[in-house]
Amino acid sequence: MTLPKPQPDKSPEKIRRMFDSIAPRYDFLNHFFSLGIDRRWRRLAVKQLLNEKIPPSPILDVCCGTGDLTLEFLKQTKNGEFYGIDFSSEMVNIGLRKIKMYQNNGVPIQLTVGDALSLPFESDRFAIVASAFGLRNVGNTEQGLREMFRVCKPDGIIAVLEFSMPQQPVLSTAYRFYFRSVLPHIGQLLARNQDNAYGYLPESVLAFDEPEQLVRRLQLLGVTDIQRQPLTFGIATFIWGRKKL
Repeated sequence: MTLPKPQPDKSPEKIRRMFDSIAPRYDFLNHFFSLGIDRRWRRLAVKQLLNEKIPPSPILDVCCGTGDLTLEFLKQTKNGEFYGIDFSSEMVNIGLRKIKMYQNNGVPIQLTVGDALSLPFESDRFAIVASAFGLRNVGNTEQGLREMFRVCKPDGIIAVLEFSMPQQPVLSTAYRFYFRSVLPHIGQLLARNQDNAYGYLPESVLAFDEPEQLVRRLQLLGVTDIQRQPLTFGIATFIWGRKKL
């Protein structure tokens, strides 16, 4: 019997306060700590999703943060309707500024503050419902996925891009050391905050579902044709599947 992993504090008040406080440095530190590879992961994920046969847009980015995934969809499609939702108003405000700087073709884009556990959208609305590096911060993973499933159109796609643990032993050991002993200290130094956000972030990755567990949750919801793609030696994993008709 596998014991449940200890979970970091994901209370709504802490998550909102923590991400509000690190929002001004969030993009820089994400790209810095990943050596820019996170951009490539998003590009690959969006390209794969847009290759799928899906109903017409719109597209929803859940836990959108500063809007990087939303922007990647925009860059690769140039048309359609795009929505993003996040718990942190400061992250959303930065995302809106980024979109305003990029956008010049009048494509409808809406980023709003809201709760992934109770999405403010009607059922069966979105052709793609995706989350990149945000689902692990939701207090109840199962409910978060249930909401993503609910608002997805029949025959639409549900997708999750998240950090994961490499399976190769030497790489896994080095990665855990980096996550637990290096990243928190540098992150806290560069983005000081009272909630030790860069201590929380590696804890949230280590405590989150392994890819097999996430696949199983999606299957139980009724997601079919599930595919899984490890990225960069398994440092991240991209999982997507279809909401059956």
